[in-house]
Amino acid sequence: EKEIAAFVPVEYWSLTANLEGSLPPAFQAKLAQVDGEKAELGNEAVVTALRAKIEGAPFVLKEVVRRERKRMPYAPFVTSKLQQEAARKLGFTAKKTMTLAQKLYEGVELEGGEPVGLITYMRTDSTRLSDDAVAQVRDYISQKYGAAFLPPQPWVYKSKKAAQDAHEAIRPTSIEYEPARVKAFLERDMFRLYELIWKRFVACQMSQAVYDQTTFNIVAGPALFRATGSILKFAGFTQVYMEGHDEADVVPEEEEESSQLPDLKEGEILKLLGLEGKQHFTQPPPRFTEASLVKELEEKGIGRPSTYASILSVIQDKKYVEKLEGKFHPTQLGTIVNDLLTAHFPKILNIEFTAKMEEELDEVEEGKRTWVATLQDFYQPFAETLEKAKVDMKDLKRQEIATDLSCEKCGKPMVVKWGRHGEFLACSGYPECKNTKEVQRAAGGAYQAAAEKTTDEVCEKCGAAMVFKRGRFGEFLACSRYPECKSTKAIPIGVDCPECGKPLSERKTKRGKSFFGCTGYPNCKFALWDRPIPEPCPNGDSKFLLQKYSKKDGNRVACPNKECGYTRNLETPAAAAGGE
Repeated sequence: EKEIAAFVPVEYWSLTANLEGSLPPAFQAKLAQVDGEKAELGNEAVVTALRAKIEGAPFVLKEVVRRERKRMPYAPFVTSKLQQEAARKLGFTAKKTMTLAQKLYEGVELEGGEPVGLITYMRTDSTRLSDDAVAQVRDYISQKYGAAFLPPQPWVYKSKKAAQDAHEAIRPTSIEYEPARVKAFLERDMFRLYELIWKRFVACQMSQAVYDQTTFNIVAGPALFRATGSILKFAGFTQVYMEGHDEADVVPEEEEESSQLPDLKEGEILKLLGLEGKQHFTQPPPRFTEASLVKELEEKGIGRPSTYASILSVIQDKKYVEKLEGKFHPTQLGTIVNDLLTAHFPKILNIEFTAKMEEELDEVEEGKRTWVATLQDFYQPFAETLEKAKVDMKDLKRQEIATDLSCEKCGKPMVVKWGRHGEFLACSGYPECKNTKEVQRAAGGAYQAAAEKTTDEVCEKCGAAMVFKRGRFGEFLACSRYPECKSTKAIPIGVDCPECGKPLSERKTKRGKSFFGCTGYPNCKFALWDRPIPEPCPNGDSKFLLQKYSKKDGNRVACPNKECGYTRNLETPAAAAGGE
């Protein structure tokens, strides 16, 4: 983010020639060199001067280069690559990917009724495959796609240097469990992830893809223009799988979208249909997505396959970053925490330290180093730094950030503060003025007051509209005329209390845990930990159902009457569930 903030755009231009040869189709060629040097067009004046030199010159096809390019299949999935691809192709968070993969690993009930583990262990950094698995998939490729798609020998992929190699790569437990065969037994997203794993595994043992690539080098006066065309000659592994790409990735040349060039011969004089100059500006480094951040963690040696998902969850849960249009933006809280920690713990808040610590822990596991020595080397200097930081560091929650906003109650400046639920706007005139508002950031990063969420509810005391507010115990409805009118009301969830008939609402304990209680409290103390759903039990045992979650079964819907036993998958419509 600091690189983006410090980035200064630099202007540059491109020059494209629209050309036509003796055979169709017409094509485009981009300026590559001027006077034998790489073309650098810094402004429009340079482009105009160059155009004057070449517009009257003949465009001669000086050289035609035709070659065959081969593309290796991708290695089978390790944890980091699975998380990256699931983010790019399926839009899954790392946490969701690992949750679904865990279920696929632990087992799914297929036609026989017995749980079957569909994939191998999902936390691994090894690309190793068992001989049996390779033999199975090679036999499958030969029968399904033919001998041309099967390489003479199995592909063996190299794992990264620090790979622990405790588990195989992530693959289907059996090639017999084709996606089409198991689709009926899997939830939609679980199926999509399984299909991704299955296709990647099959593709990793298929033949290379082959491309025919043609390059035209065209001379016009002092300029050299270049056109490249690439067509897929043999699909190979791409028949089954193509990897996704991030914004910052360099896409392999043969994978770039490219039109086929006409079959022209060297020495031809080409017809110039037009020259197109276009202004560009260099771009700052792109912000991280989940996929690119996992890739960066892996490349920098930070974390392990088992921790990538939790790292991404923690920085979001603690409000250090927020995701806007799929990209991470640091919050003001995250920026301040980062600045404070890097200032007071420079050795620990350092990529090299983290990677070195991972290496030392590996050495402890391998018996090359004792854990006592490792801990002593770390703890003594850390303890001294920690004690100093306790004295020097300010209380973050006491800090305030000035804004350009004014309090509509008293006219004093509004400031950003931190509370239990993160950032909020408060009047700098506190405690005389207690005006607060929810805050949000505009696209440019500036603070602005979040628009109040209105409702159809009206205040029972004064008749004004009720709006959503957030307090210590979660969201509630408050009169829009506050502080003149201090009327509040709990937000109903569409389910009535079975004991007194009043609406249930979501509340929070002092520790922040959600529960669902009667709005008739304290006269009625009925409460639930599970979220009630306004849907009657089909067996007639309750007027509502409960949403439950367990690692084994995931999200389920169940009757609150334990003796009833009704349950179904959360995503399954009630009518389709029958009497499950």
